Parts: sequence; structure tokens; C-alpha cells
Amino acid sequence: MPHSELTDFIHRHPHLLVLTGAGISTDSGIPDYRDKNGDWKRKQPVQHPDFMRCEHTRKRYWGRSLVGWPVMRDAQPNPSHAALARLEQQGHIDLLVTQNVDGLHQRAGSQRVIDLHGRSDRVICMSCDFTCTRDEVHERSGVLNPDFTQLSAATAPDGDADLEVDFSGFRIPGCPSCGGILKPDVVFFGDNVPKQRVVDALEALQQADALLVIGSSLMVYSGFRFCRRASEWNKPIAALTLGRTRADELLSLKLDAPISPVLDATLKELEQASEPAPAFT
Repeated sequence: MPHSELTDFIHRHPHLLVLTGAGISTDSGIPDYRDKNGDWKRKQPVQHPDFMRCEHTRKRYWGRSLVGWPVMRDAQPNPSHAALARLEQQGHIDLLVTQNVDGLHQRAGSQRVIDLHGRSDRVICMSCDFTCTRDEVHERSGVLNPDFTQLSAATAPDGDADLEVDFSGFRIPGCPSCGGILKPDVVFFGDNVPKQRVVDALEALQQADALLVIGSSLMVYSGFRFCRRASEWNKPIAALTLGRTRADELLSLKLDAPISPVLDATLKELEQASEPAPAFT
């Protein structure tokens, strides 16, 4: 059984660094980017250089966000998030590094978390570093573009929506402090993860017994790098995710199975094993 294999892996490697990806949040209603083969399900997401240099790209991004952001904002942690929070409380997880930007791990109770790609609920000015909540920008966008608030479309990953309309008339909220470009405080494709986050995660990986990957195809180098480094350091790597990963040849254990049932059953096995034996008189 997959959960028994994972239970055994955790028993043998009690101090884990866990790396999570989009697959852990799909049960919360947030779509992922890739299929079981690791290929894109839709067009590639917005690229950082294009967002910064092209006003039409920004109009399209914020216009689609006006439809898609509420789905992500209102998403709730699912049993997988709760199970990982419980595993941390039991001392099995030294650090959780997530490629997701939804904040659901923290809302589920995880304390030691690095948001590798930032947080989508924050917005930053690219000129003066002014920050505010995503909801503030969302409300301003709605006031400036009331017609867009009436539109609907299928939800896409990370607060996006599959909306294809004429965005030329969309009015983008500017920075209230300097008028500069506002951008979600996340690492867009084509941008670099802040160095200190990587340094902190690698230091934790050095101290960990093993790496456990959950819900990630690892097709993006920012996550795959941890598997490469774990392999170089001779640390075992387990993956619980549907479909293939970029690191399949590096894995000590591959569980191609639904995440929530496996984590739930693993948690129960670990808790039963830690219960004291009944006293006999």
C-alpha cells in the first residue's frame, strides 16, 4: 500500500524537508498548471519580462485577475494541508518549502514554511516597494472597471481565469504612492527566486534526513534544484504526486497516487505507532 511505504520512509528518515507543488492545492479548488506527463494544460503563464515592459500584458493580467482572484482568495486548506501541519507538530517535518503562492499551508497550521515563490495575497510596487493587500488592488480594479466585474470564466491557476476579451480599455490601478507598476508579490515565470529563500531552504535540506516532494512535477528548476542537491548529498528522495516528475531517476520512492488519502492513512499509521503500549497488570 502506498501509505505504508510512505510511513516506512518517514520512520527511517524522521527529519524531513518537504517540498510541495500545485498538486496539493487542487483539492482546494485551485487548478494546477500541468498534466500527468508534466506538459502544460493551457498556455504558459505570464512571463515577468513581458509583464514589466508591456502595458497590454498587465491589462490582460489584472483584467483576468478580476475574475479569477476571488476563487483563490476564498480557497480553504484541504486534508493534505492539515496532514502536513500535523506531521510538523509531531516533529517529522523540519521545514516545508512550497512552490505555491496560496498561503494554505500556514492557514492549515504549518509554522515552518518558506514561500519559495512568494504570496499572491500581497502586492508590491516595482518602483518604490510600496506594499498592500491583493484585495485592495482587486477592489480598486473593480471600481475602475465595473463592466469587467460582470464577466465570468473558468478558473485558472494562481488567481488567473480563462478569459479572452478585449482588454485594451482596462484601467490598471497604479501605485498610490508613486504611480509605479503594481505586481503581485510572487515570482513570475522568467524571474528569479530571492537568493535568501534558496539559501535558507538548502541549509535546512543539509540538516534533514531526506527530502519528500508532494504534488509537484518538478518541471520548474526552482523546485527541481532541491532534488539535484539532495542527490548530490546522498539524501533519499520520495515523491507523492500523480504522474511523472523531472526527478524520477533520482527518487528513492515514487508514489503515483492521490495525495490526500495517502497522507491521511500515513498520518494515522504514524500516530498509532507512537501510542504507548497498553499496560498489563
